[in-house]
Amino acid sequence: MAGWSFGDGRGFPQEAGAGLFLVALAAIGLWLAWELPVGTMRAMGPGMLPRALCVLVGAAGIGLVAGAFLVPGARLAGWSLRGPVFVLGAIVLFGLTIRTLGLAFAGPIAVVVGSFASPEARLKETLVFAAVLTALCIGLFKYVLRLPIPVIAFT
Repeated sequence: MAGWSFGDGRGFPQEAGAGLFLVALAAIGLWLAWELPVGTMRAMGPGMLPRALCVLVGAAGIGLVAGAFLVPGARLAGWSLRGPVFVLGAIVLFGLTIRTLGLAFAGPIAVVVGSFASPEARLKETLVFAAVLTALCIGLFKYVLRLPIPVIAFT
């Protein structure tokens, strides 16, 4: 059991941590979808896909935990809140600005704020990526899928 040597001071295995997270995520998903009718293979109900995905995610998590027993790997290390804070901030800003400014402004704002999650991000590359991604999103959501998303909206 080389993957679970806690006594050597190296910490908890990353694979086991990721696996336990996936198992917990699957358990929460199954709990939330429990009331939905599953149906049959001929007439699938609204609960079949969520349950199937939760089972697959849980199985992947169990596989990761089992793999941590067999192969020694990297250990969990301390982590910074920088990434989650900026990614969550980008999501919140996108939600707050999509209706008032439109996708043409909300998209680049979200990409630029989200890029601060990494200390390796460079402003010029981020701005180019934001412009290209926003153009693709406008093309996809507004013109291909014909969704009523405002491109430019100042209210």
